[in-house]
Amino acid sequence: MTAEGIEVIEVKSKRDLDDFIKLPYLLYSKDPFYVPPLIKEMQGQFSDKNPFFLHATARYFLSRKDGKFAGRIISIINHSHIELHNEKAGFFGFFESVNNQEVASALLDKVSEILKKEGMNIIRGPMNFSTNEECGFLIEGFNKAPMLMTPYNPPYYNELMQRYGMAKSKDLHAYIYDSQEELPQKILRVAEIAEKRGIRVRPIDKKKFDSEMRIFRDVYNSAWEKNWGFIPITEEETIHLAHMLKSIVVPELTIIAEKDNEPVGFLGMLPDFNFVLKQMKGKLNPVTIAKAIYYSKKIKDLRLLLLGIKSEYRNKGVDAILFREGFKGVKKGGYKRVEFSWILEDNIPTQRLVEMIGGRLYKKYRIYEKKL
Repeated sequence: MTAEGIEVIEVKSKRDLDDFIKLPYLLYSKDPFYVPPLIKEMQGQFSDKNPFFLHATARYFLSRKDGKFAGRIISIINHSHIELHNEKAGFFGFFESVNNQEVASALLDKVSEILKKEGMNIIRGPMNFSTNEECGFLIEGFNKAPMLMTPYNPPYYNELMQRYGMAKSKDLHAYIYDSQEELPQKILRVAEIAEKRGIRVRPIDKKKFDSEMRIFRDVYNSAWEKNWGFIPITEEETIHLAHMLKSIVVPELTIIAEKDNEPVGFLGMLPDFNFVLKQMKGKLNPVTIAKAIYYSKKIKDLRLLLLGIKSEYRNKGVDAILFREGFKGVKKGGYKRVEFSWILEDNIPTQRLVEMIGGRLYKKYRIYEKKL
């Protein structure tokens, strides 16, 4: 027991894991913006089937206050991060808590204790599980529903972190774009120049989806390798991601750029399936599947979450030609808005490009850290 009847217990059984997964459904039961993930999908994410655990370890914890569940957290040792960045940083993730500092501190204390014993000297997060997935706490834009695979939390989470002594590690930005009849002329002119230089673009071929995803992996790992917090996507994670996304990927919105038949860039927009998940309420059964089929046809928002250009092809119009072809798919599908996320706070070139297209900053997320 900790202060005031607060207890932190480690998840050991299937029942514990079930309680861990379902805790947010209790905490957000009256929040109009919360989108519950599919319980079955969460069970897979926290199982040994998740290839993340081939290069990382995690421990899961629940907290109770006066006998009632009040929070949760996981500790993460990501060996890929330690080796690549030569940094003894451990992570916390999947944090949820009632608005009680003692509960939050008890959870963070538990993870800090574990990370310190493992030789880490920094605690950083939230990471669910890494920068390749959801990360950060929402700090601006609480009056907007979260789009697919983006974090959502109450405002008081940031106060809990600050009171615990956490400081900003990095902010992440999200931009929103209201669909227009056409892109700015400057983008179209630059795209034409790229074409004259031999850059060609094509939609992905879903009949060859696994091999197309390997192209994405090649471009992503090359394009992002210098970025803050980058962790390369492994072959196993690529296959896992392909399995998760194949059913919702739209070829006209997922574009590969090539030069001499070699991939040099990749753009991926996904329909905001959160609009569907909201109706499913975490359940997978014949009724919710019918709802999914019905509501998936009514999705009007997209999230542009994949944009990568190999370093030797930057500033050569590849981004412009990817946008030109991708936004043909936006118009064809009748989509009304596109979210660009996330973009590092200090990635000024990408921010300026998005602003040139007409995007405006509308959400911010923060990753925190503290020395151990």
